[in-house]
Parts: sequence; structure tokens; C-alpha cells
Amino acid sequence: MKREYIEGWCFLALGALIFLATSQLYEIGDKHPIEAAVLAIIAGITLGSFGLIPSVCSAGIKAFEKPLILGIVLLGSSFDLSLFQSQGFRLLLIIGGTMGLGLAAIYLLSRYLNLDSRLAILLAVGTTICGGTAIAVVAPLIQAKEEETSYAIAVIALFGLLAILIYPFVAALIPVSDESFGLFAGTAIHSTPQVVAAGYIYSEEAGATATAVKLVRNCLLAPVALGIAMYWNKSRVESTSATASADVVRAFPWFLFAYFIVAAVCGLATVPDSVLHWLGKSGKFFVLMGLFGVGLNSKISSIRSLGPKPLIVGLLASLLVALLSGSLIVFTSL
Repeated sequence: MKREYIEGWCFLALGALIFLATSQLYEIGDKHPIEAAVLAIIAGITLGSFGLIPSVCSAGIKAFEKPLILGIVLLGSSFDLSLFQSQGFRLLLIIGGTMGLGLAAIYLLSRYLNLDSRLAILLAVGTTICGGTAIAVVAPLIQAKEEETSYAIAVIALFGLLAILIYPFVAALIPVSDESFGLFAGTAIHSTPQVVAAGYIYSEEAGATATAVKLVRNCLLAPVALGIAMYWNKSRVESTSATASADVVRAFPWFLFAYFIVAAVCGLATVPDSVLHWLGKSGKFFVLMGLFGVGLNSKISSIRSLGPKPLIVGLLASLLVALLSGSLIVFTSL
């Protein structure tokens, strides 16, 4: 570790602690829908755009990907393959169908509206898998710019918060059963805190179902991220000369294998629950540090230059995933 990184990483850690504490101030169903990740992005963009970063911290802040990658690896401790086996075929069909069709449709829609392919991928994974966490994991795999990452997280957070307010209200008017709304919330809403909040606003049973569904959905993040990384690097090989292959190999996200190693060790070995809890919490904290760094390295002017199209795509993507989820729930119940 280079000594010039220490001050910047301490700055990122201090910010992460503040955002975590702030996110705990509002609670629904034993969860906190105001995400620390969103606070980190907003605060980072504000501080960075107005030049409020201490100069001694600049080197560590620019090296934000190092704690981000460490956090991703540690999150492997939360990977639970048994959830796939326990939830049944219908649940996997709903989750897999919503995610697979949603990913493809959102990416194609984004490209049709001439969004950059990296931003298109970030919006697709953020909408269909697990919000800001998915974006944070995938962004370094496709060399996304900090502005693209920040914008994608902000868009996903906005429509996720709207979903908390709108979906339970609309479902109560229809009305929808507790189990069906739990399935819907677990597959149609973006991030885990938002899913849990919407579920418990509707009912206790819906909240419990939504939480279980979202946990299964979260488990698909790593395989999807690995697939995206392989696709991205393959496209680079095909679009560049053969001499660039070595650069692509070096750029491949080998740290994902470390994620799976941690997941395998924690899943197969007898690891105390307290250790698993500590590893998961540590992983989320390091990811939050990295996201604060993303915001600090972003500039409002650069984000503004991306235009309103990502916002439009985010709205259409949210509606599309909700439609897919609802359709599959109805179809599989026939």
C-alpha cells in the first residue's frame, strides 16, 4: 500500500461512516430505504464539483477502486447457494425471466436511444439485479467513467424511491394478495432496502416474502457480472488488433474469482455466523468507500453533458421490469 493513499482512504472511510449513520435515521419494516450509497454519491459529487477535497487526500481518492474491489471480494461471504434450492422452480422462473428479459430489453432500448454502451449496461444491471450495488460491481468491469456510474446510481435510486410510494398504494387498490405483492416487490424494485420498505408498507407477510425473493435475486449478481465481464472483454478483442489480447487479459476482472473463492469457503466450511456477519458488513463498508470516491471523482458538468436520456431510460426500464414481473407472476399462477 502506498503511503500517499492513506489520507485519502481515511477521508473515504470517514465519509462512509457519516453516510451509514445518516441512512439509519429513517426506518420502515426494520430497514432503511434511504441508502447510504446514494448519500455517498450525492455528497461526493457536491464536494468534488466545488473543489472541497483536501489536496492531501487526492491520491487516495483517485485510488478509490482498491477499497471498492476489496469490498466486492468480501461480499462473497454473503453468497448463499442454498436459497436457489429452497425457493422453488416458480420463484426462479419469475426472477430469471424478469432479469433475463429485462437486461436484454433495457440494454437494447438504451442503445436505440444512442446511450453509451457502458451506461446502458449500468442502467440494465441496476434496474434488474440490485440497484447501486450491482452498478458498483459492474462499473469497474467495463471501465465505466465515474460520471456514468454516478448518474446511473442516481437514476436507479430515484425510481426505486418512487416505487416505494406508488406500488403499495396501487396494489392495495386492485387488491393484490400479500404473497403476490411480495413476489412483485422482490423482483420489480431495484435495491434491497427499497424492496423491504415497499413490502412492509403493504403488509408483514408481503415484506417477509419480498425480502426472501430479493435475497435470491441478489445471488445472481456475481454470475451476471462475470458474464458481462467476459462479453465486454470479448468484444474488445474482436474490435482491436491481436496484439491487444494481452492487454485484455490483464484488464480482465480476476478479482471476481476471489469473490467466488470467498463464497465457496464460507459456504462449504464451518464459518461462525459472527464472522460471516463481520465479513458482509466489512464488504458493504468498503464498497461504500469506493462509491464515495466515485462521487468525488465525478463533476456536475460532466454528468450534465450526458443529457436527459438516461433518466428517460431509467423510467421506461422501471416500468418494463414491473410489467415483466407482474406478467410472470400471473402466468405462473395459472
